Amino acid sequence: MATEFRLPELGENIEFGDVVRIAVTAGETIKEGQTVVELETDKAVVEVPSTVNGVIEEVKVTNSQQVKSGDVLFTYTPAEAEPAETAPAEAAKPEAETPAVEQPVAAAQAAVPELRAPAVNASNAEFRLPELGENIDSGDVVSIAVKPGDTVTEGQTVLELETDKAVVEVPSTLSGRVTEVAAKVGQKLKVGDVIFTAATSQPATPAVTTAPAQPEKAGAEPGEEAADQSYMAMTRQTFRSARSAEGKSEEEAFPPDTLPEIALETHPAGLEKHAGPEHRTVPASPIVRKLAREIGVDIYLVKGTGPGGRISQGDVKAFAKSVFAALAEQEAGARVVPGGGAVIARLPDFSRWGKIEKVSMRGVRRKTAEHLALAWNTIPHVTQFDKADITELEELRKRFAPKAEKAGGKMTMTAIALKVVASGLKAFPQFNASIDMAGEEIIYKRYFNIGVAVDTDRGLLVPVIRDVDKKNIIELAVELSAVSAKAREKKLTVEDMEGGSFTITNLGGVGGTAFTPIVNYPEVAILGISRSRVEPVWMNGKFEPRIMLPLSVSYDHRIIDGADAARFTRWIVDALEQPFLLSVQG
Repeated sequence: MATEFRLPELGENIEFGDVVRIAVTAGETIKEGQTVVELETDKAVVEVPSTVNGVIEEVKVTNSQQVKSGDVLFTYTPAEAEPAETAPAEAAKPEAETPAVEQPVAAAQAAVPELRAPAVNASNAEFRLPELGENIDSGDVVSIAVKPGDTVTEGQTVLELETDKAVVEVPSTLSGRVTEVAAKVGQKLKVGDVIFTAATSQPATPAVTTAPAQPEKAGAEPGEEAADQSYMAMTRQTFRSARSAEGKSEEEAFPPDTLPEIALETHPAGLEKHAGPEHRTVPASPIVRKLAREIGVDIYLVKGTGPGGRISQGDVKAFAKSVFAALAEQEAGARVVPGGGAVIARLPDFSRWGKIEKVSMRGVRRKTAEHLALAWNTIPHVTQFDKADITELEELRKRFAPKAEKAGGKMTMTAIALKVVASGLKAFPQFNASIDMAGEEIIYKRYFNIGVAVDTDRGLLVPVIRDVDKKNIIELAVELSAVSAKAREKKLTVEDMEGGSFTITNLGGVGGTAFTPIVNYPEVAILGISRSRVEPVWMNGKFEPRIMLPLSVSYDHRIIDGADAARFTRWIVDALEQPFLLSVQG
C-alpha cells in the first residue's frame, strides 16, 4: 500500500513555498536524507530532504507549484526494515537490564523509567544553539549532519541553519557519542535551544545507580533536570527584566502562589479548561509537569507531539508562547507590525472593488520590512540636504579608474564616499555611535565599519566594509565590487552583514534629486547619494557649468543636534570638493 510523504514544517511564520526543482521521479528508489525538491520560501531557496526509504510511486507536485506544510509531495512504497536499525536497541538491552535487577519488587512500577536512565546518562552533555550574530536570535534547521550513535568531535558541523540573512553551519563544541538529536529539519531554533545530547568521556556519576529512586522523579533524567533548571533561570530573568522596566518586583508582578491561577484565567478564546485530572491521564514525565507548574501552564491543555501523544518540554514552552501571543493580540485589538511595535488597523477586502492579486512577502523583503519598521518607530529621524561640487573629483575619478579596474574593482562614487565618510566619522564621533536606552548610555565605536546598501532581486542587502579608515580608495573599490557581487549571487554570510557603524546608500545609478534614507538601526546616521547633474553655478562673477552631487544625511535626533548634522554634512561636501583636505584633516 502506498504511503504519502508530506512537506514538513518550513519554519515559524512560513506557510508556503514555491517548487523550484523536483529531484525525484516515479519508480526511483528514495533514501533518507536524499533531496526531494528545492523550495523557495520567504527566506531562501532550501532543499527538502526525504525522511523515508522506499520506492516512489507517484510525484504529486509540479515545478512552480506553491505548496504548504502538510501537502503531499509524493507517494511511495516503504522499504523493508533493516535489521541494523534494531541492533542498537538489542545491544543496549542487556546493559539497560542491569539496574532493573537491583530494583526491589515494591518498586516494580518505577522499573521502566529506570531503564531509560542508565549510569552513562550521568555524563551526558547538552549542546545548545550558540549566538548566531548581531540581532539574530533564531533560525530554521535546513539539514542535520549527525544522528544518534554518531561520534562527534569539537568543530564538526552538526547542522545547517537558515537565518534571516544567510545559511550558516553550526559547529559542535562537544566531543563524544550522540545519544539523542532534539532538533528536526524545518524546526525553528532559538539561541539556547538544545540541538543534541552526547555522552562525553567523563565517568558516570556513582550516585545515579546507588541513590534510591524518588517516586516523583521516576521519569526524569539528569539531562532533563539540567535543561529545566536552565530554562527556568532564563524565564525568571526575562520576567525580572520586564517587571523592572515597569517598576515592579518579580514577586509583585508574579506572586508564586497565584501564578498557575493567572495562567488558567487568561486562556484566549477557543481554549477550554480541563474538567479535572480524573477524566484522563496526561502522558508527561514529572519533569515536564514541573515545568508546566513553574510557568503556569495547564498540562491538560497541551497537545503532545511525541510518540503516543507524549508531552515534551518543547510542547509546554510552545503552548505557553502561543497563549501569551494570542493574549497580546486580543489586548491590542489589532495586528502588531513585526519588529516595529506599531499597531495598524486591518485592511479592508479590496476584492470588493475589483480584481486583486496577493503575493507573499518573503525572505529579504519581509526582513527588510520588519527592520525598517523597527528603525522608523524607534528613531526620531531628521534629514539634512546639501550638494557637493564634484567637477574636479570626477576628473580624478576617471583618471584613476583604470588602476582600480586593473586591481579588480570599479572606481565608483560610493568607493570614494567610503573613504570620505570614514574620515568624517573621526571628526564627528557622535555619528559613529549607538544609543542604549535601557542602560541610559551612548556607545561610541572606535572602529569604522561602513555598510553599503546593495539592490538585489531578493531585496535590499547591506554588506559591511570593515576598517575603512585603514584602506585606500582602490582597496575599497575592489572590496566593494566583491561584496556587491556576493550579494547579487546570494553568497553573503551573516558575518558579511553585521558589525556596521554607519551606512551609505547610493541611488545615483537610478535617478532622483534627493531622498530621505532611513537610519539602519542600531546605527544613528546614514548617507544617501543621488544622481549628479550639470548645473549652472555662479563662480568668479559668472555662471559656470558644474557637476553637482546631491547628498542626504538622515540622523537620530536623540543624539545628534541639527547644527552638528549640518556641520557633518558640510564636512563631507568640503572633502568631496577638495580631496586634498583628506590629507590635511584626516
